[in-house]
Amino acid sequence: MKNGSIKDVKKELLSNNWYTLHKFTYKYQRPDGSWETQEREAYDRGNGAAILLYNSKKGTVILTRQFRMPTYVNGNEDGMMIEVCAGLLDGDNPADCVRKETEEETGYRINNVQKVFQTYMSPGSVTEELYLFVGEYDDSMKIGEGGGAEDETENIEVLELDFVQAMDMVASGEIKDAKTIMLLQYAKLNALVQ
Repeated sequence: MKNGSIKDVKKELLSNNWYTLHKFTYKYQRPDGSWETQEREAYDRGNGAAILLYNSKKGTVILTRQFRMPTYVNGNEDGMMIEVCAGLLDGDNPADCVRKETEEETGYRINNVQKVFQTYMSPGSVTEELYLFVGEYDDSMKIGEGGGAEDETENIEVLELDFVQAMDMVASGEIKDAKTIMLLQYAKLNALVQ
């Protein structure tokens, strides 16, 4: 459904380096009926998917640890982030994407995934819509070391953590990634892992 309070949208490419950055100039109708010109920039990196891997028998979760430059320049001293496995859709459907990313990043080959959320993580500046999944793993699904795709310079460390420890890391601020916090809280609320 189109928003009748928006018209005359003009789009200007500002950057097409890592992803794309556009400047949008448009008319926005205020509640009093008057129109005002607004400008916004939107970073488009495509849509993505993420998954929390959990093992209900062992009481563990698989997370990843990697360097994230934007957090480093914003005060995260070493730039390292602990996160759920995630990646861009790149033309795949979200479920296929998380299966592929799980194998590349963690070395686990999983089949059964369950979508639990679909969300915009930073709607004021980023166009990305993120599909969030959970999936149960066991040791028999480990087919490789993980670490990320060679051509993507990811350098991912795979962490198998006790679920209680992971939740404590959220409380202490060691885990600061929003998608990871959401999925860990989902697992706790739905008693996926004890």
